[in-house]
Amino acid sequence: MTTTAPTLAIPGQLLGPATRYQPGPGTHLHEAQLYSSLLGQVHTTAAARAPGPVKRLTKITPAPVPAELPTISVMPSSSAMASGGFQGDEGEGRSGGAKKREVLPEVGNVVLARVVRITPRQAVVVICVCGDTVLEAEWQGVIRVQDVRATEKDRVKVYESFRPGDIVRAEVISLGDQANYYLSTARNELGVVSAMSEAGNTMTPVSWKEFRDPETGVTELRKVAKPQ
Repeated sequence: MTTTAPTLAIPGQLLGPATRYQPGPGTHLHEAQLYSSLLGQVHTTAAARAPGPVKRLTKITPAPVPAELPTISVMPSSSAMASGGFQGDEGEGRSGGAKKREVLPEVGNVVLARVVRITPRQAVVVICVCGDTVLEAEWQGVIRVQDVRATEKDRVKVYESFRPGDIVRAEVISLGDQANYYLSTARNELGVVSAMSEAGNTMTPVSWKEFRDPETGVTELRKVAKPQ
């Protein structure tokens, strides 16, 4: 049975097998499966038709070129990650339209967050997605050094786990204080799902603690999330 690709993808979301699609911009390949590297709209470009039989003077021979697969890509949504997050009282809700109920992260929710700052004791993030919902407002959270991994906590270094700009899948473990939610990546499926290299290229995970730049071949340390 043919399965269709999702229309909206979040970083780390499965898009389909490499036997069905070619990887395009905003995607990465891991163990013969294609995953989204970005938050955005999914686009599938139809494969070019394979050339038909080649007509010769005496016979018709089939073309040796195999049919190409369609290309799947993820394009960033300008509204999904807009700077500033949400509209105030002058927004659509007050001008007569139905105002959407604001979604707030709760303990136990799995969220996607963007790392904005790191210190030796914690990574400061902004929560952009809660479950499958893109938040209208960005909420600040922290991943403390003791909440990065489930084992060898005394050996964890924040700068070897996260970098500013990384997209992280994490679980809300506490509502924290008035300023921050407390988040954890201490499970195999939690951690960095999308990262840019120092050279500015989208990297792919190669182990539980490393991403690799496909352009330069350079690896960088991260707390990698196992693709789901």
